[in-house]
Parts: sequence; structure tokens; C-alpha cells
Amino acid sequence: MLDENRRPFMIGVVVLAVVLILIGGVVLFRGGGTETTLTVQSIPNDLTLKLDGHEIPANGEVKIKAGTHTLEGSRRGFQSYTETFTSGNDKLSYKMFLYANSAEGREWGKNNPEQELEAEAEAGRRFDQIQSRLKQKYPILMQLPYVGDGFQATYTKSKSDPTNPEAISIVIEVFGSQGKKKALQWIKGYGWDINTLDVVWTTGK
Repeated sequence: MLDENRRPFMIGVVVLAVVLILIGGVVLFRGGGTETTLTVQSIPNDLTLKLDGHEIPANGEVKIKAGTHTLEGSRRGFQSYTETFTSGNDKLSYKMFLYANSAEGREWGKNNPEQELEAEAEAGRRFDQIQSRLKQKYPILMQLPYVGDGFQATYTKSKSDPTNPEAISIVIEVFGSQGKKKALQWIKGYGWDINTLDVVWTTGK
């Protein structure tokens, strides 16, 4: 009799346990943080666009989880580009504009003049933005190029970090035995720290 009374109770416990497991599974698989919307515009508009290794439409909106993501754009005839970004709760927009690096890409530009003009305008905006950030990061740029007593200073893309478009090297060409000393005095006179500058020293004729 006791066993018969316990049987419905045990069945109820098992059913309850299964329900809890299923509910726990739903919560687990539905979790993973907040979502936001990423809006992408691409030129060429038929390029291949991947988000975290998975192909997505080249133009339009896609839902993404908060966190770090990588966008990759590629098309034959154009230079591929990769961008890593971090998303939160706010909506994001990104322009994946590739630039021709072959005759095929340049021919595409001739056949699609409106997209070509838009890409050129975006390139100009990006250049201005990068220059503005570089001047904030490297105040010495405001004085370059500079010709001093026994030296001249210019800049070029970074020798130590060549793939970073927002890093530069200061190129100082010295003339005579006092050129380097004069250049260091010039740098110190403006309050710049030589240890924070990527300086390339060369010797003039």
C-alpha cells in the first residue's frame, strides 16, 4: 500500500525534474547577452562580406550580440579589408568600401561611376579623420616637414608597425657631427618625449 502511494509521488518528482531541465535548457540557449543592429553598406555592392567568418548580405541590417566582432570584405580585383569592432547596446553602421588594385577592379569602377565617386568621397573623409587623429596622437606633425641646423625632419608610415594606418615614423636626416644633437634639442624644446616617438635616423651626404 505504501509503495502504491509513493508511485504517483515519484512520477511527479521525475516529471518536475524533466520540466526543470527543459526550462533550464531554454534559458541556457536563449541567453548570451544583449542584441543590437548592425547596418552595412558595401562598395562594390556585390562583394563578399563575412561577419565572424559567416557570410552575410553585403548591404542591409543584421542582428549581432554584444561583444567583439570581425568584418571581412573581399572581391576579385579589389584589395580585401578586415575590421574588428566592439558592439554594445547601441545600433551600429559600417561602410565596407574596397578599393581597386587591378585592371579588373578599375574597369568595374568605370562601369559603376556613382559607386566609384562615393567610394572616393569616403576615402577622402577617412583620410581627413585619420590625419586629425594622427595630429592629436603626434603633435610633432604640426611642425613637419622641418629643416633645422644640421638636420631635416619628415615622417612616413611606421617602420615598426607598418600595417597600422594610424602609426608613423619620424624620419630625421642629419648632416655633420652636430646634426643629431641639434635634432634632439629641437625635439626636447617642444616638450616631446623622444622615447615615445618612432624615430628613424639617416645620414645625409
